[in-house]
Amino acid sequence: MSSSEGKIISVIGSGLIGRSWAMVFMSGGYRVKVYDNKPGQAARAIQDVRKQLEELQEAHMLRGDLSASEQLALLSSHDDLPQALEGAFFVQECVFEEVEAKQGVFQAVESLVGEDVILSSSTSCLLPSNVFARVQNRKRCIISHPVNPPYYVRLVELVPHPEMLPGVMDITFALMTSVGQAPVRLKKEIDGFALNRLQYAIIAESWRLVQVGAVPPAVRQSNYRLIIVGDKPMYCGEVRLACCLVKSKQHRWLSVKTASRPLDGVISVRDIDLVMSEGLGMRYAFIGPMETMHLNAPEGLEDYLKRYREGMRRVLTTFGPVPEFSGEAAERINKEMCEMIPPDHQNLSAKRERRDQLLMGLANLKK
Repeated sequence: MSSSEGKIISVIGSGLIGRSWAMVFMSGGYRVKVYDNKPGQAARAIQDVRKQLEELQEAHMLRGDLSASEQLALLSSHDDLPQALEGAFFVQECVFEEVEAKQGVFQAVESLVGEDVILSSSTSCLLPSNVFARVQNRKRCIISHPVNPPYYVRLVELVPHPEMLPGVMDITFALMTSVGQAPVRLKKEIDGFALNRLQYAIIAESWRLVQVGAVPPAVRQSNYRLIIVGDKPMYCGEVRLACCLVKSKQHRWLSVKTASRPLDGVISVRDIDLVMSEGLGMRYAFIGPMETMHLNAPEGLEDYLKRYREGMRRVLTTFGPVPEFSGEAAERINKEMCEMIPPDHQNLSAKRERRDQLLMGLANLKK
């Protein structure tokens, strides 16, 4: 008998992430109960899961040792929460990313399950201390943050609640490993966790390079954070100065005497994506940034730091402020992206399907 046989996992929420988690857990042989508070929604989700599993099996891309029909036999849909939770040892919440909604779910779930049932949330960046604020017994609370789409991208971030018992992390880590995911343990909670902090750093610098480029040397070297164009404040990196600057040490801003104009972007939307997909992404699919440094110098990481430390620090000082991700820049970037991939359902669905197929192929390569 396998360690998963007969064990039940409850998935709360039948959207994209909930359906994906159900498929992942079933691939490992677990019985899965899917619940949705909208009548009939969970049943419709199962029909979608059935279609996906059959297509994956036909393409020889189905995960696990069980056939599609054997996996589907492990799946059930529920409109009744107590029924959906009955017998479960692990609850995976997958409702929309709104803290009060998640708090309400866990408050209701806690009243219906035993003390030893693990409560896990799929939140992508909400802190465990906030998500589980209404739970009384927070010793069994953990974040299991998947990467979209979870069936094809196997990383799971495990983020502990400050009151969580160490054994909960161990059980969750073992569960995720048993179903073929690649869990990583965060030692404590932090806003954005690890993946999104890295992702947002890449997005922010990509946005800055497309939007306005680097910070002008005159501003960067002055160490002043703000410039005033007329009566309008602008952060460094938003304007090119073609004038002399009047410094005010008392107020730490720079007054611009003559007109300024926006910086031209350094690179296009298409090309910044190629920098990742045909450059960094090629190696980051197999090794991370720390190992990349270790392998990119003849004598390893220490040698790399000796060679490139100063250059890295110099470049990092030229990074601009956090973008607003709105306004004229957002309109221009969105326009360029939509010219590349029209945002209609047919085009977006085709691109997502291609993404998923390539991700599955990549996952197979990494076995």
